[in-house]
Amino acid sequence: MDFNLASYVLGPGRARPDHPALIVPGRAHLTHADLLEAVERRAGGFQARGLPPGARVLLRLGNEPDFPITFLAACAAGLVPVPTSAQLTASEIGAMADRVDPALVVSGPDIALPAGRPAVAAAELDADPLPFDDWVQDAPDRLGYIVFTSGSGGIPKAVAHAHRAVSARASMREGWYGLRADDRMMHAGAFNWTYTLGTGLLDPWSVGATAIVPAPGTEAGALPALIAAEGATIFAAAPGIYRRMLRNDWPATPTLRHGLSAGERLPPALRTQWQQATGLDLHEALGMTECSTFVSGAPGRPAPEGASGYVQPGRSARVEGDRLVVGADDPGLMLGYWQDGAPVPVGPEGFDTGDRVSQRPDGAIVHEGRRDDLLNPGGHRVSPQEVEAALADLPVEEIAVGCVTLEGGATVLAAYYVGAPLDEDAANAHAAARLARYKQPRLWLRRARLPRNANGKLIRDRLT
Repeated sequence: MDFNLASYVLGPGRARPDHPALIVPGRAHLTHADLLEAVERRAGGFQARGLPPGARVLLRLGNEPDFPITFLAACAAGLVPVPTSAQLTASEIGAMADRVDPALVVSGPDIALPAGRPAVAAAELDADPLPFDDWVQDAPDRLGYIVFTSGSGGIPKAVAHAHRAVSARASMREGWYGLRADDRMMHAGAFNWTYTLGTGLLDPWSVGATAIVPAPGTEAGALPALIAAEGATIFAAAPGIYRRMLRNDWPATPTLRHGLSAGERLPPALRTQWQQATGLDLHEALGMTECSTFVSGAPGRPAPEGASGYVQPGRSARVEGDRLVVGADDPGLMLGYWQDGAPVPVGPEGFDTGDRVSQRPDGAIVHEGRRDDLLNPGGHRVSPQEVEAALADLPVEEIAVGCVTLEGGATVLAAYYVGAPLDEDAANAHAAARLARYKQPRLWLRRARLPRNANGKLIRDRLT
């Protein structure tokens, strides 16, 4: 059966053209008809340029609605969008462009571009519409889009996904979101973050629901009031955003049913803090660029305390020892890493996520950190997430664990924290009661803030 990612996402909205599709409070309000028209015009602009089928289109766009519109338009026209972070430098994006060899770059203002590549401003791309019924339909397994990993483990990898990957996200509707057509999904991330693109935009649109994205520059402290004002029913963000939101008293948010967390591990103490402040639950999802989210708690099956959740219905994943493996038959798994003009297929053994996990008798999966994220103080292998969870009850705003090399060459564990100065004797006693000696911090380092990216994710290797 022929398939197109953009048709799948925007098809349900055609049945309710006047229903709100995208709201940027104070900035934009698009109905499903408006959204479809914008994508058709941009798809027409792509078609008018005569690019060959399957040509890569590098997206250099900022935190604006142009980003999802251009992404969907490229898919509609039979091209392959390659979204990238607007924060990348010219040298960084140049190296990425060399790997995917784009036929065209779509640019926004004041964003670095790769040298020597044909480029067009997003605002100049629109043309006579390419109607919905004329969008390119073909095999679901053909290349649909390419997205780069964050590069936290080294050089970013180019991940090639099929068009059908978007349909695998239907598992999240009951396996994580509890998503309905009458929902108003608010996502706190930027438009050009893949977490926002999938969870905040494509998924609500694929059921004809409403997506709400706060305007650029909206502070985390303003989000609870915005949830109330916009009547959001589901809210999604990274753990760092929740942490900042909960620093003040929580106002009444009568329409909100629950929160969603992804992007990095959700500390159990943060989930408890949210539950106490709001009276609602917070559902975590584990996922990767290579396979979206596939393990989660949900309104119908909340994760037990300390666990991340269960494998979503319809997804293929298993625990082997302490490894989490996605089956080669999983519908949302990547085609492979893009190399030399084609994806390198995933082998029949599946994809090793690199996560360390354990599985409880009822199937709940407990995330114990990344294998490549282990610290090595004094020759001992230590999971920073385990230590951070044990220290989460200390009277600080936030805390993270890293290693420090002392003048004599010894490497010791350090706890970096934000908040009022700690009583270090009490902090040491707290750690000693919960952790083996080799897992206890030797240093307590107070900082004004912890290093995080624009979406609130901790950058552990920048702890100083």
